Amino acid sequence: MAPSKQTDKPSRSRGIFWFSSSLTFALWYGILALQKAFKTEYVVQDDARQHVFWMQRFLDSELFTGDFIADYFQSIAPAGYTALYQFAASIGLDPLLFNKLLPILLGAIAATYCFGICMELFPVPFAGFLATLLLQQSLWMTFDLVSGTPRAFAYPLFLAFLYYLLRCSTLPCLAAIALQGLFYPTFVLISAGILVLQLLQPLQLLSGGQSPKEIRSNPINLPKKNRASRRTGVPPVPFPSRDRRDACPTGVSKRLCLAGLGVAILVMLPYALKSPEFGSVVGGAEARSLPEFLPDGRNEFFHENPAQFWLIGSRSGWLPMLMPPLIWLGLFLPALLRGKSRFPLLARVKEKVILLRDIVLVSSGLFLAAHVVLFKLYLPSRYVHHSLRVVMAIAAGIAIAALFDALLQKAKSKKILLPVACLLLAVLIFYPNFSSSFPRTSYRVIRAPAIYQFFQQQPKDILIASLSGAANNIPTFSQRSVLVSPEYGISYHVGYYRQFRQRATDLIRAQYSPDLAVVKAFIQKYGIDFWLLDATSFSSDRLAKNNWLQQYQPAAEEALLQLESGNLPALARAAEHCTVFDTGEFAIVQADCIISLKLPK
Repeated sequence: MAPSKQTDKPSRSRGIFWFSSSLTFALWYGILALQKAFKTEYVVQDDARQHVFWMQRFLDSELFTGDFIADYFQSIAPAGYTALYQFAASIGLDPLLFNKLLPILLGAIAATYCFGICMELFPVPFAGFLATLLLQQSLWMTFDLVSGTPRAFAYPLFLAFLYYLLRCSTLPCLAAIALQGLFYPTFVLISAGILVLQLLQPLQLLSGGQSPKEIRSNPINLPKKNRASRRTGVPPVPFPSRDRRDACPTGVSKRLCLAGLGVAILVMLPYALKSPEFGSVVGGAEARSLPEFLPDGRNEFFHENPAQFWLIGSRSGWLPMLMPPLIWLGLFLPALLRGKSRFPLLARVKEKVILLRDIVLVSSGLFLAAHVVLFKLYLPSRYVHHSLRVVMAIAAGIAIAALFDALLQKAKSKKILLPVACLLLAVLIFYPNFSSSFPRTSYRVIRAPAIYQFFQQQPKDILIASLSGAANNIPTFSQRSVLVSPEYGISYHVGYYRQFRQRATDLIRAQYSPDLAVVKAFIQKYGIDFWLLDATSFSSDRLAKNNWLQQYQPAAEEALLQLESGNLPALARAAEHCTVFDTGEFAIVQADCIISLKLPK
């Protein structure tokens, strides 16, 4: 007998309520991040200083002319990511402003698809809410989403791919793969791996576990209640898991997988055929000899502790860190599924839940492959950290919902248990409130912007030399070029790394040399216009403890010996005559003045 509209309406209302709640929390977390983003005028997200600063060229083509740092970061930016920011600039949005607005939109998209995926695997709206909430909390505990950089697109695009794959929606699924290639190519390999698994284990995912014979005899396979629901026109919940998708005909599923692999190959071809502008990727053997990749290095990767290296290393490890505590309950989902009789709600889990296992298998396989061909596939952790956050959140959402239901079913008095359940739910929802740093944004707040305002008033083609950490922010806030700075010391491409290292080494030697002729030769070699110094620029203690400077040996050690022997650097003496702007904390020295200066020996 067909269910009435009155019977369906409460289910639909509950679905809408939990989906709306999911979206509300996603937007709320985004708003909390926006409050930090607009706290003062001079605020920038840490990674945006690398991946967004050069996009100010979209507003003014005269900026960063001949700047090899800007050219490098532009060359490694995915095409879709670049095009999106360029479009935003074309309608008047400053790239740095757009960078702050983008995360809340990406978070909402990720929340929508996460809820939809949960409905496909386990059509219980409350579980969808839990999974989405845990995923959002997890995303806002890391700097991926808030960065607005290519990896911020990993979550919404990967979730979109999974959702459309589960629904057997061919064109949207192919579009999601293509967009992954345009925004975050790493995930194309993961998506392709999942499709390969579906071809190797035919119909296990897309057929809901049915045999090809069963599907041919009943390709639609709609239970009576769902047929009636279709007649009423009232689906039970948002993102209804229609059984048509649980019985995707063999040809359709194979065509989807093959077409998806074709799109994956096409979208990755440009990356494979592109000749690198800044040299080849550094190899694993070479990286092991570079201080940048060793502990405390700028691109720290290797570690003597195997557990640190293989499990929790931010670039090398398998396990993503900084996740909400309750998300770890997802690890117990396989055990709960084996004991379904004690958890009645798990009877609603669909065979397609095997997709979660496939994601882990593919991601782990690519993680190991990335270690084997180190840095050729970029960082190994990129293949597991993002996808495991998704899997853990969905698995935890299902597990927690099943546990709640079992407790309520077995309780002798639901009135007694209800407050306990409400308390646990409150802990889940309000857990972030216990942390003053949530959401974690890594926004850099500049409280003394005078030096950036000074540089912004200078000609657009100036070049600034500095070993101060303040140089990290000059391209972002002053739109002027720097010779080097710690933020841009990325060592993955040999051509860029060698040139950057040479610049840094020359700068260290010039800044600490007692010979003014060395300083002048350096200025003329690189065309320096200004030199930025801070209060600790000539401190031996600061030089000895600065991990970034200590990477550049033997120049750093030679400079330290000069300071410890009492030899005053020529630049320090020149600064007394050529400083054009002094804030007390920082001093800006004019290079032309140094060139014409004659100091007594």
